[in-house]
Amino acid sequence: QVQLVESGGGLVQPGGSLRLSCVTSGFTFSTYYMNWYRQAPGKERELVAGISSGGSVTNYADSVKGRFTISRDNAENTVYLQMNSLKPEDTAVYYCNAVMKFYGHDYWGQGTQVTVSS
Repeated sequence: QVQLVESGGGLVQPGGSLRLSCVTSGFTFSTYYMNWYRQAPGKERELVAGISSGGSVTNYADSVKGRFTISRDNAENTVYLQMNSLKPEDTAVYYCNAVMKFYGHDYWGQGTQVTVSS
């Protein structure tokens, strides 16, 4: 059974930091491309960051470049999102996503709420 479980969300003041974690099971984590998406109220889900299976390639949305860092630990089947200098516009539900295009696999977690407010 495939599971992706996000944690680390919460309420933080502008300028603060949070570290999201996504612990996975039920698939071969080290072979999957991993992404973090977010969805704010009334808006479409958007890609925040992605990381290749080996961790050597990363990509970021322009809105988070220089503030967010995606990383992974293939030994722990976990992907992380370090979020610094948070802004109110970063408020959203953050979702972990695992992709294996060759097999058409696309797995999602349930999401964790991040709220940036004073």
